[in-house]
Amino acid sequence: MTDKKKKSAKEVEEAPVEEVEKTEEIEEVIESVVEEKEDVSSEALAKEEEEPLQLQLMRMKADFDNFRKRQVRERAEWIIRANEDLFLEMLPVIDHYEMGLKSAEDHQIDCSVTEGFKLVYDQILDVLKKFNVTPIEAVGQTFDPHHHEALTHMPSDKPAETVIEEVRRGYLLGDKLLRAAQVVVSSGLPEEESAGVKENGMME
Repeated sequence: MTDKKKKSAKEVEEAPVEEVEKTEEIEEVIESVVEEKEDVSSEALAKEEEEPLQLQLMRMKADFDNFRKRQVRERAEWIIRANEDLFLEMLPVIDHYEMGLKSAEDHQIDCSVTEGFKLVYDQILDVLKKFNVTPIEAVGQTFDPHHHEALTHMPSDKPAETVIEEVRRGYLLGDKLLRAAQVVVSSGLPEEESAGVKENGMME
């Protein structure tokens, strides 16, 4: 009996120790699981934060590209506008130069002098051409309200609405109208000649 009692007492003493050890193992397992979950959640959170940052960077890059393109376009427009203003100031000077050349030819001034002025005039036109400024064709062309400014209509042997005289030359800056050409437009044959033509036609 004494041995049995001692044995049972020993088992009672050892039992709590085993339970404590098992409890500690369970707690360690729980802690490891919790740590793994925390690691996974932190990684997921980092990914969620990283994606918006990438989107922000992409958006910022697109905004910068648009800004750069807009700056280039605006700069080109400023240059064109500045050139346009400069050319408009130059055109009256060229007009007077042309009038001077014509007057010199009409008064039969020394050919060597007029030839020198013509060379300078040609150089001016070459400079304008480099900047895409070109004269508008007028005489002999059908009247174009987009390029021509009619000062008056006059009877002539040319068909109606044909430009018969250029009073002031017009210019284009690329495809854009820089200055319209001032012209005289034919209104067709004079009334008397027109009536005579009709009568001859009827007689035939």
